[in-house]
Amino acid sequence: MTNNSTKSVALQSEAETAIHVLDDWFDPIEAGLRDRVREFIQAMIEGELEAALSRPRYARRRKEACENADGASGVTGHRHGHRLRSLLGTFGRVEIAVPRARLDATEGRTTEWKSTALRAYQRRTKQADSLIAGAYLAGTNTRRVRRALTAVFGGAVSKDTVSRVWRKVKGDWDAWNARSLAAAPIIRLILDGTVVRVRLDRKATSIVLLVVLGVREDGHKVLLAVKNMGGETSEAWRMVLDDLVKRGLRRPELLIVDGGAGLEQALAALWGDVPTQRCTVHKHRNLLAHAPQRLHDEVSADYNDMIYATSSAEIEARRRAFLRKWRLKCKAVADSLDEAGDRLFTFTQLPCNQWKSVRTTNAIERLHEEFKRRIKTQTVLPSAETAAMLFWALLAAGQITMRKVDGWSLNQKLAAKPIDLAA
Repeated sequence: MTNNSTKSVALQSEAETAIHVLDDWFDPIEAGLRDRVREFIQAMIEGELEAALSRPRYARRRKEACENADGASGVTGHRHGHRLRSLLGTFGRVEIAVPRARLDATEGRTTEWKSTALRAYQRRTKQADSLIAGAYLAGTNTRRVRRALTAVFGGAVSKDTVSRVWRKVKGDWDAWNARSLAAAPIIRLILDGTVVRVRLDRKATSIVLLVVLGVREDGHKVLLAVKNMGGETSEAWRMVLDDLVKRGLRRPELLIVDGGAGLEQALAALWGDVPTQRCTVHKHRNLLAHAPQRLHDEVSADYNDMIYATSSAEIEARRRAFLRKWRLKCKAVADSLDEAGDRLFTFTQLPCNQWKSVRTTNAIERLHEEFKRRIKTQTVLPSAETAAMLFWALLAAGQITMRKVDGWSLNQKLAAKPIDLAA
């Protein structure tokens, strides 16, 4: 007995109709506009050539225009046909007959005339490239960009076109990595690493991007660096920091870190005397890692009561109580809190309205969450450099924005007296 898998005529017809379901959405305005685009572009280029030759098509150059006031010969030349060019824009793809001409040069030589409106080898308008890159940054992969923009470009965009447009961003990326920071009014740094998955040697591999945010004097946050250095070792962090200093970054007034050993060592060697705030969220995770599961809720409650108290005096009292309790109940938890020392409570030396923004490295964590949301359609990025460049481009293009630090006002310095850690 054989199984006939051939579709019925009715089902096949229905499937074919579904593929072209939007084909009858005809818009006479769009159609009329696109028909006139070719004429407009060709007229614009013709006008540019007429200005260069000082005469319209089929006209002779006037004798009085052949010489200028000094008696020197003016620019002369002659046309020699047309060249067909294909141009993709937000109006779709059009075939243009571009005029050609030779301009007279010195010593009897001639040079090919070049249009400034339509660059040599240009296949797409800048607006089209901007639209493609923006759609890619908005959270679609190369194939989905092609599908999304089919109606706009008339099906003329392939996934390879999207990839080529994206590679053009690399020039801006390289310039951003080499820019001077000498005039940047940065007074605080937030440093942390974020994990992304990329394809290395044809295998999906997790890598760490080292991210440095700066807080300006006006309270606004800016991205200073995002690099793949192979891990969060002290050598990797030191290379990132040395590059920032080399480009003119000034000594900051406060550092906010996650507590990683490699970062701590790099900062101690470079800015050992700069006040540092350990991330309270990372320390919370450390405490839970040292406690059995049955005690997690209790540890969290005591820790949050201490960290989110409303005054320095209240934080001091609750810290002493936390240590007394957990040295008896689970000594590893108390030792973990002691390990952070006064660096966990540096935020208490600032006005209370700034505590929320100083306690943690959440500014970078929020960027990471937005970044993951953006790349979830791709799961694995093609390379480590692409991951770093995409992280930067999302901010540079305005797809991700960072708000001003809460409670900020100018010239608010750290208090001279740190919190009393005597327990």
